[in-house]
Amino acid sequence: MRRPFALLLLLAGSGSHALPPAPDRPALIERAKLFGNAGKSGGSISPDGKWLSWIAPQGGVPNAWVAPLHAPGQARPVSGEKVRPIRTTFWAPDSRTLLFINDKDGDENFLLYGVNIHTGEQRALTPFDKTRVQIVKISRHVKDRILVGINRRDPRWHDVFSLDLASGKLTLVQHNDGYENFVADEQLQVRLARKARTDGGVDYFGVAGGAVGATPLVRIGLDDALSTVPLGYASDGKTLYWSDSRGRDTAALVAQDVATGKITLIASDRRADISDAMVDPASGKVQAYQVEYLKREYRAVDRRVRDDLAFLKRAARGDFEIVSRTDADDKWIVAIDRVTAPPSTWLYERAGKTLSKLFVIRSELEDAPLVPMFPRTITSRDGLTLVSYLSLPKEADRQGDGKPERPAPLVVYVHGGAWSRDYYGSNSVHQWLANRGYAVLSVNFRGSSGFGKRFINAANLQWGRKMQDDLLDAVEWAIRSGVTTRDKVAIMGGSYGGYATLAGMAFTPDTFACGVDIVGPSNLATLLETIPPYWESFKQQFYRRMGDPNTQAGRALLRERSPLHAADRITRPLLIGQGANDPRVNVRESDRIVDAMKAKNIPVTYVVFPDEGHGFARAVNNIAFQAVAENFLGQCLGGRAEPIGGALQESTAQVRHGAQFAAGLKDALERR
Repeated sequence: MRRPFALLLLLAGSGSHALPPAPDRPALIERAKLFGNAGKSGGSISPDGKWLSWIAPQGGVPNAWVAPLHAPGQARPVSGEKVRPIRTTFWAPDSRTLLFINDKDGDENFLLYGVNIHTGEQRALTPFDKTRVQIVKISRHVKDRILVGINRRDPRWHDVFSLDLASGKLTLVQHNDGYENFVADEQLQVRLARKARTDGGVDYFGVAGGAVGATPLVRIGLDDALSTVPLGYASDGKTLYWSDSRGRDTAALVAQDVATGKITLIASDRRADISDAMVDPASGKVQAYQVEYLKREYRAVDRRVRDDLAFLKRAARGDFEIVSRTDADDKWIVAIDRVTAPPSTWLYERAGKTLSKLFVIRSELEDAPLVPMFPRTITSRDGLTLVSYLSLPKEADRQGDGKPERPAPLVVYVHGGAWSRDYYGSNSVHQWLANRGYAVLSVNFRGSSGFGKRFINAANLQWGRKMQDDLLDAVEWAIRSGVTTRDKVAIMGGSYGGYATLAGMAFTPDTFACGVDIVGPSNLATLLETIPPYWESFKQQFYRRMGDPNTQAGRALLRERSPLHAADRITRPLLIGQGANDPRVNVRESDRIVDAMKAKNIPVTYVVFPDEGHGFARAVNNIAFQAVAENFLGQCLGGRAEPIGGALQESTAQVRHGAQFAAGLKDALERR
């Protein structure tokens, strides 16, 4: 992600067999091994320590499985999803119920389901149409119920309900009239209400007995609104932990005495935000925290876990993450990621410091020619540090040290958000593209989260400008560093990354040889008009960070930064993938730019999935799109491609335009 171009085209339409390796190239890794359903994933331990759960296919669809902790061979599926894959599960505090959230065809109207692991009974716990559930609080101490938010009464606001796990009964505990969300303590008492302000800041109000206070307890300005959030209460309710950037750049971990309001600094890092804490299951007090600049680091603040974390760091021989713990805190589930091997899930038993492998997430990749990922820091034209991640094809980096011996075609792979970030670790897209012969560069451009509030706020009103400049500066870095050549650079991404792809193709039409846009908005004004109603509280943040459609200047800015209005400047091939039910980026965002390009006879390939939303959840659809994408890129950049073959046959892919611009696509459609 170089052989004779004509040969590539011939092979792309000739069958389903992967190209054989050349002397200096590894064998092709099959798409299905990278993007198909994982054999097992999402491992977790029940609070009582008796059960393991994970996600694995049942009838071709990822479902929830459970097994006794010490008898994983007795595993059985406990959910019954037939079409839509389950993507995550979590244990109820009673250890009898496994919970999961799912939607229909990507509409993001997520419902909460529970499965009794003893009887196998599956129930919809929020069985309402056109409703989206939120988990407000799951307590370690209250075993028979949890708090959920439901926007059934008003799609903009989530009322808080107590959900009885045994009966499924929902009891209203907090009416919501204009609050973004609520914070509850370990006794499931709602304590704080967060409300957006018209200036883009947020206020936190105290809540007692269902009544929200009239005066804010905490006021947070726009600059801190994305990097100052409460993390949770200690079990006794006397201490509230925050990730807090007020008065500093990067968010620190602080403890607030609820009675006095006094704030005590626990830890900070000048390079990156502290956004997560590891707390004792019994006391709820902070034991350690994570900071992630280039890679994830655990740092202990409680001596009782210091030796455990040191042991895991030595034993993991790679990145590790503690993903679940028992109430007794005697057993942890640990995910280990060595990048050049598929991630694995382990049981750590603290008493004897023993680490036992439970499963490998994609065991079919254990012998695959996976490549390392290299953190890199790139300096933007105005002096910002852009933390980035580079993967290189084996034939360009024979030493495996991240220093290319020869340039390769480059794909700039842009993350979504935009207020999110790229991370170090196993990445199927990086491995896929590197295996096809491409260098892959993921850039944390300004506005990416985790690197301090100045970095986030440097992106305000800079969609399509300085945010885009950061990507262009990264391309220049890659050319100077010998990673690639100027004529062999593509751009690809989803959501905001899709927008960045369209912006790159339209605003700098000579920079990228081609682009792959997945669910990216083309018109920022209509994007803001069609956001889901449950994002009502975020609107003012969007307006101040993107452009305010309620002002003349804001409307002009949004129009100027919208690739749709510069579509006639696109000259290079573009591939667009879209879910028809996307509630965030309406399908019309893709329809309109495709129509504009068609009117100018500009090459564009357009693939729509009628049963998907903001991205492609079903493996058959994901594989189908990647099949089209790698043959499209091969035709553009000259990399290798596994022929499309029958990849489209089980998918719902509709190629609405431009099949001729992706090698083998017309033939695949005819065979289908």
